[in-house]
Amino acid sequence: MIFGMYEQDFMAYVIFGILLNFVFSILFGIYLTNNIGMQEMIEAKGDKEQPLLVGLSLFIPFAKMLITLYRVAILQLYFLNKGLSHKEFWVYMTHKEENH
Repeated sequence: MIFGMYEQDFMAYVIFGILLNFVFSILFGIYLTNNIGMQEMIEAKGDKEQPLLVGLSLFIPFAKMLITLYRVAILQLYFLNKGLSHKEFWVYMTHKEENH
């Protein structure tokens, strides 16, 4: 047993969480593409790598989906509600922080 579930049930939750993550990620990507534009996204993309924990969260049921929803909340609460643009969010997500 894993986390009080049989292995088959746990794997079903993992697979469902991964599928849900892909659905949310694709929808969020389409949303950003519609608001920013594909060409601008390509030109403004930085070289920031995903943290190791984000990659490992794929194996925890629904964790990666929650990270995607967290990013949606950051976009709405921090950027859009403060009058910033979708493109500024994209730059924030894809560029490394530089300490001056």
